[in-house]
Amino acid sequence: MPREAVSSLCLDLKMDVAAQPVVQSAPKMDIAGQPVIQNAAGKRGSPRKPSQVIRKRGRPRKERKVIAGAASLPQNTSFEMKAMDQSVLHVLPRTTNLLQNCTFKMDVLDQPVRHCLPRKRGRPPKLSELISGAPTLFQKTPHIDMGATGQPLTQSLPRKRGRPPKQPKVSSITSKLLQNSQSVTPRTRSGFSISSLDTQLVKPNGPTSQGDISPVTDDIEMNNCIVASAMSRPRGRPSKHAIGHGNTTIIGQTRGALIAGRVCKELEELKMKKDRLPPRTGSGHGRRYYKCQPQSLTGMPAPSMLLPLQVDATEENVRATPFMDAVVKVFCVHTEPNFSLPWQRKRQFSSNSSGFIISGRRVLTNAHSVEHHTQVKVKKRGSDTKFLASVLAIGTECDIAMLTVSDNEFWEGVTPVKFGALPSLQDPITVVGYPIGGDTISVTSGVVSRIEVTSYVYGATELLGLQIDAAINAGNSGGPAFNDKDQCVGIAFQALKHEDAENIGYVIPTPVISHFIKDYEQTGDYTGFPYLGIEWQKMENPDLRKALGMKTNQKGVRVRRVEPTSPAAQFLQPSDILLSFDGIDIANDGTVSFRHGERIAFTYLVSQKYTGEKANICILREGKYLGFKVELATHTRIVPAHIKGKPPSYYIIAGVVFSAVSVPYLRSEYGKDYDYDAPVKLLDKLLHSMAETEEEQLVVVSQVLVADINIGYEDIVNTQIMAFNGVAVKNLKHLAHMVEMCKEEFLRFDLEYEQILVLETAKANAATPDILATHCIPSAMSDDLKK
Repeated sequence: MPREAVSSLCLDLKMDVAAQPVVQSAPKMDIAGQPVIQNAAGKRGSPRKPSQVIRKRGRPRKERKVIAGAASLPQNTSFEMKAMDQSVLHVLPRTTNLLQNCTFKMDVLDQPVRHCLPRKRGRPPKLSELISGAPTLFQKTPHIDMGATGQPLTQSLPRKRGRPPKQPKVSSITSKLLQNSQSVTPRTRSGFSISSLDTQLVKPNGPTSQGDISPVTDDIEMNNCIVASAMSRPRGRPSKHAIGHGNTTIIGQTRGALIAGRVCKELEELKMKKDRLPPRTGSGHGRRYYKCQPQSLTGMPAPSMLLPLQVDATEENVRATPFMDAVVKVFCVHTEPNFSLPWQRKRQFSSNSSGFIISGRRVLTNAHSVEHHTQVKVKKRGSDTKFLASVLAIGTECDIAMLTVSDNEFWEGVTPVKFGALPSLQDPITVVGYPIGGDTISVTSGVVSRIEVTSYVYGATELLGLQIDAAINAGNSGGPAFNDKDQCVGIAFQALKHEDAENIGYVIPTPVISHFIKDYEQTGDYTGFPYLGIEWQKMENPDLRKALGMKTNQKGVRVRRVEPTSPAAQFLQPSDILLSFDGIDIANDGTVSFRHGERIAFTYLVSQKYTGEKANICILREGKYLGFKVELATHTRIVPAHIKGKPPSYYIIAGVVFSAVSVPYLRSEYGKDYDYDAPVKLLDKLLHSMAETEEEQLVVVSQVLVADINIGYEDIVNTQIMAFNGVAVKNLKHLAHMVEMCKEEFLRFDLEYEQILVLETAKANAATPDILATHCIPSAMSDDLKK
């Protein structure tokens, strides 16, 4: 059979407006009568020949576009069309009949609207331009979105390969108006009004002056109803909102979709006058929220809405908290001693920390924030002026320092911080300060996760502390911690940095702060936290309790050692059982009742006392009850944790440098991990040795400055001096005095590990000045040894 016959059998004929058959292979015509090239692709995208009707290998026939002037159309077909009777395209099915109940889209200015054509092999339809000139069909027209100036809105177009349609982009000169709403005459500042919402057009009242605000960027107020701007974002993202910018959207209820920038939860009706709400999280700087009742656009009651209004960023913040104005930034210049070369200091450096103002024209911060200070300055929140401050007291054990400022301007308009009670577990807590990461004030929040006697790293003591889960970083030191009543309940001072720990920070609680302040007010200086002067052992083992004569109803702890320098050495002995302190029973694990459901180490009771006060203790010695009234004193250590701002002591003879050991000295010699890297002998003295007298020190040979007289001694470093010429060395001053007054022929120094160092007295005294001059050392001994 001829190919043309097959084609006529396989295809139904399509008719044009004159009821004449249309040959499939004939070229299509546009509105001007010009042939239209088909887009049906052949092999590898080549244009299909006009004579080609049937596709090879059983593939379905290509869809045909509507040719201008088509005559008959099926019933019950809805089209979307343009207002100026321009043609629209339609997609023909794979048969001659048109799709039933099809919908055509159109815009308001009669521009062609794209429609989707099915693609071969089940692929999603491509977008195809409509051919103008098709007859106008008015069956069913959906609602039309129009701009405020009568400009069309871009339709939402399907995307290729099944992607979701893009959001319509609103032109910069248009606005979306709700359809079928009541007419409203709003007030504007630009001379424009909306005459009728049914017309969906914004008509000018009259010519606007050059100084008027452009209607594009103006806010529209409709009978005191807030109108927010809505700017559509591409790729399906939610709309942004801005007042006074972009395109205006009237918010209300209609029968269609509610076109709005954002609709907030229902609020009770309030007047718009100065009724302010706190800004919502993420609203941005300089925004406030007002509650208003929008005017109903449909005759139905409209919901209350919460809309952001731009305000001047310099206005007072609605949520301004006066207690935060008492938080200051502390600037300190430090000049640390050089313990390796004790006759000079290290290069100065600066640090930033936090503090807060209390009553009595005083400022509290951390002690380590102003350690070895050369200059201290403070700056208030929101101020650009730094004020010089002086240090009144430094509490090394509790890591608290007290400052004051002499300039009266600093204290103007400042409300001191008020202290609150000790918080409970899970109580909310807010840490305020100036940590690393920025220059302005920072706020972190958390809860109280633990309350116990904890180790104070800087003070090398154990006092009451709060553990919180709020972030504490460098620069937070000295900043206050507030409860939910805006009361200060602590001072941030340290954090646990470990690979197995996260968000563990520590706060100095109010009992410790109050102790420091009261101590200064009573004595005019810091005297420290008292120490009972014993080392104790738990009595949890029943056999141990029975062996020491304890009854089943008795509880307490065993005294292991007593500090020889403490007042308790007059009353207590090793193996005594400490039963109570100031009438409070001590448990076998060394704890006492604290609050409901909480227990705490009994050393907390000791720390609440002041230096020089007395406490009643009850002990069990060889089965007998004994009671004493013991005076409490500060802890005397053979290796002190601090030198309290004093320069380090040293003495030099024949190039041999002698120094007194302290924790800062070990840190300078062996770094921050000195407790691992320092010699075992020195660590043993640090951790376990007790001073026999209050003046006792651990004296070592720090180094040997090489000279002819000390050949062979160069390798002696950080070795303890046990005796000089057979006399035990008590401290560095005692050693210097014995060497200076020595009349013997030789100077003999007995070192640990049975080492000795011997120098001829006359030669050593003669060589010392030259060695000092060579190393630019001003004196053979520190100033404190000359007294």
